[in-house]
Formats: sequence, C-alpha cells, structure tokens
Amino acid sequence: MTWIGDLNFKSGDGESPLELHSSTTGMLSPTQALAYAVMACMAMDVVHVLTKGRHDLKAMRVRFDGERAAEPPRRYISIKLHFEITGNVDDHVVERAIQLSREKYCSVSNTLDPNMPFETGFAVTRIN
Repeated sequence: MTWIGDLNFKSGDGESPLELHSSTTGMLSPTQALAYAVMACMAMDVVHVLTKGRHDLKAMRVRFDGERAAEPPRRYISIKLHFEITGNVDDHVVERAIQLSREKYCSVSNTLDPNMPFETGFAVTRIN
C-alpha cells in the first residue's frame, strides 16, 4: 500500500488497483473492504460447492449486516450473512455449502475472532 494523501492509500504497482480511504464518500474503507472480502470468500466457496455438485445454480447474491464496536478499535462484534440463491437447488445442499465455507474453506472468515457471533442464512428462489 502506498500513502496517497490524507488517510488514503492505494495498492502497489502490478496489482489490481485498490484504494482504501478513511472517510471519503464513494470510496472503500478498510472495514468495508473486510466485509466485502468475507462475502466474496464465502460466496466463491458456495458457488464452487454447488457447481462442482452440478446443482442448478442460476444466480446468487449475498447481503452483509455487521455490528461494530462503539469505541476504538471499532472492530466488527457480530456479522450476519444472508445468501439469496436462484435456481433449483435443495435447501440442505445450500446449507451444507455454507457450512463447509464457514467451517473449513473460507480463509477470510476463519481469520476473524472465532468467538465473535457470526450468523448465516439463506433463501432459495426456485425457477421452472
């Protein structure tokens, strides 16, 4: 990361560009980047498990709800992820894919405090 002024940083040369800002509207903060990293990591795992099992996944969306501490360090003190699945996928298959990601595969979520409340949920919209 390279400091680019104020409380703003940019990723190094040769990488996909990423800027993190402390409080610039429209720019990611480090805490928001962490939230996106958790969502992306688990979403990739879920897609991988479902497609590897040849399940009929058509679309997926993940929502994040995190509560942060009121005082510094303003870390996440709880996280909830909700997966919205579109396709003809059985609930037990989605539940197992999320469980595998949470317990085994997702290096990002497994880096967080293991005692922090971390809930997951899902809904499947089946199509004809």
